[in-house]
Amino acid sequence: MKNIKYLIGLFLTLTFIVSCEDDDYKFGDIVTPSNVQVTAEIVGQDLSDPELLYGDGAGFVTFEATADNVISYSFNFGDGYVEVAPSGKITHRYTKVGVNTFTVIVSAIGTGGVSSTTSIDVEVYSSFTDVEAEDLLSGGIIGEGKTWYWAADLPLHVGMGPVSDDYGSLDFAWPNWWNAIQPWDDEKGCMYTNEFVFTKTENGITFEQTTGPAFIPGTYAGILGVDGDTCHDETVATTMFGVKNVSMFPSSSKAALEGLYYDETPYRQTAFEISDGGFMGWYVGSSTYDIITITEDYLQVRIEEAGGGAAWYQLFTSTKPVQDEGFTELAWADEFDTDGAPDATKWTYDLGAGGWGNNEAQTYTDDAANVIIADGVLKITAKAEGDSYTSARLKTQGLYSFTYGRVDVRAKLPSVAGTWPAIWMLGDSFDSVGWPKSGEIDIMEQTGADKNTVGATCHWFDEVNSVAANYGLTTSVANASTEFHVYSLEWTEESIKVFVDDVKYYEMTNSEALPFNADFFLILNVAMGGSLGGDIDPAFTEDYMEVDYVRVYQ
Repeated sequence: MKNIKYLIGLFLTLTFIVSCEDDDYKFGDIVTPSNVQVTAEIVGQDLSDPELLYGDGAGFVTFEATADNVISYSFNFGDGYVEVAPSGKITHRYTKVGVNTFTVIVSAIGTGGVSSTTSIDVEVYSSFTDVEAEDLLSGGIIGEGKTWYWAADLPLHVGMGPVSDDYGSLDFAWPNWWNAIQPWDDEKGCMYTNEFVFTKTENGITFEQTTGPAFIPGTYAGILGVDGDTCHDETVATTMFGVKNVSMFPSSSKAALEGLYYDETPYRQTAFEISDGGFMGWYVGSSTYDIITITEDYLQVRIEEAGGGAAWYQLFTSTKPVQDEGFTELAWADEFDTDGAPDATKWTYDLGAGGWGNNEAQTYTDDAANVIIADGVLKITAKAEGDSYTSARLKTQGLYSFTYGRVDVRAKLPSVAGTWPAIWMLGDSFDSVGWPKSGEIDIMEQTGADKNTVGATCHWFDEVNSVAANYGLTTSVANASTEFHVYSLEWTEESIKVFVDDVKYYEMTNSEALPFNADFFLILNVAMGGSLGGDIDPAFTEDYMEVDYVRVYQ
């Protein structure tokens, strides 16, 4: 194991001189660039050698553009990449394997943004291929895509080291400046929702960051003039979203070619670049990644910060990590594996009409027509009965209650307007102190009018102001009525968190002043109409919520 070295006394000073004199900011005459010309030199080309007619296989082409009355040049290389080169000279690497022709469009940009264009065709040979890495990155099936996430549940999912040995350290290929990050680092928590999708297409690989934000480290934040070591949205990281192209090519960095990673692992010596300024969550002004290692499950990369300030090491996983709050012991469960009525040792019922304080239209029963277990699922059915409605409300009151833990409920929700399904909890003190003093935790509610959204809410009594209080949030679940999803609660002395399919969308701070520090019992029901059910479809006959399992961990 290498000894961890510390970087001491590295100070970078950036001085800006601003003139306060009156200046004339007029552009002057706007003149369109003219006489635009461009030449292309294919690196390694030898027209006298049949094997080098289109270059040496590296894919490099050097372009040089000239024009009159020009300020800068923009190059569209014809492979999905666009770059700006004020000098008019630029080298680009084509990575599509084989001999391919690309039409390159060059725009000469003049004062006021006016431009003139020309184009040139280049036929170039690229021989590099790493099919295994491409397939591992994208899943290998055209059109399906593979999603990567931060490996937040593992140590060292982010690290930092020098770009080279310029600072006297020979350990330039591993994070020897900073390698102490632990799983679920609080400072980095804002980025753990990131999702990165690589998709194989007929023409190569595309990349899309589908969930933000972007984390900007302090070393790069000063260049942007924003706060560092925190997350920012697309107004700062303007290239974060959108479908982009991915190029694969041989690594050229000293770290990849000469170095070993922290655990003596050699680099794969394959690199990839994301077009249009794309990046994988960590925004440092660069889009080129050296692959250290890649498997079906993990991707380990190195990226050099623009300007050469630091090299960043990042670890991603293809399985979304779930933060473990320590709830690993299964304390109670119902898998609904036995056909017939629900287990009477686990469930009892609320029965009767009256609306339960929410102007609901149903009467709750324990009839098999309204509540039954069949084919491994519990089905709670709301039915039209002439001008009225029946349904069921199950609860564990008097049979099972608990304080703190994780609840997982896998369920498929009704689809018809007017149905109001809920997965929720009430405090054991409900019978003695009433609602809302008992406290209520709604793990999942779906309104009767919006079947593409679910919500989570906590209710309590505000003793200071003597009013009922609540805090709720919603999230989109477009297929909640056609597919099963896992609705989860993580409840501790410090917080109440709610998830859909392990994606957290709700969090509230718990405290001694709130009623959420005592035993609560579970409730499953489908109401009709009322404050959240709303207007019932006049053509309604029946609809149901299916529950695959209920599990409580502590």
